Amino acid sequence: MQLSLELKQQTIERERLRLLNFIKGRVSSLEDAEDILQEVLFAFVDRSPVETAEKAVAWLFSVARNKIIDKYRKKNIFSASIDQVIGNVDQDEPIMMKDILPDLGPDPHEVYLQNVIWEKIVEALEELPSNQRDIFIQNELEGRGFKEISEEMGISINTLLSRKRYAVLALREKLEELYKDMQ
Repeated sequence: MQLSLELKQQTIERERLRLLNFIKGRVSSLEDAEDILQEVLFAFVDRSPVETAEKAVAWLFSVARNKIIDKYRKKNIFSASIDQVIGNVDQDEPIMMKDILPDLGPDPHEVYLQNVIWEKIVEALEELPSNQRDIFIQNELEGRGFKEISEEMGISINTLLSRKRYAVLALREKLEELYKDMQ
């Protein structure tokens, strides 16, 4: 059963600013960010298949990422690695997103593979415990630092690092099957 319209509206109110900030950090103008945000929110209200509010957040960020990729592809300037799409991450971290993703280029086949990989990541994120999923999304997808998250949540940085590590290890395990199938 899909989320009700009321729950979708509550999710939009709660996540709108975070989602806009995520998009703004990855496109060249506020106007482009707002356009993408509107497309994502329309898709969410119109056809999102999610059943819970927790899954809705992962779905929103996944669709936003896909819209950003589409925008760059349409402008024919998509030459970024996956690191540029998901944002800059701190170099001190023990395991980073790039550790589990292949470096794919702008070739249509590679872009398709990238989208398939992201679908698997979204599926895997939905299966994670919420504390691991939330830290992963905030750090990797939103580009927030552990110090900021720690201060906001009142959780030690070591605990946050540990939760993210478990999340990345789970994602790596999920993607391992996909990589074997692609060979």
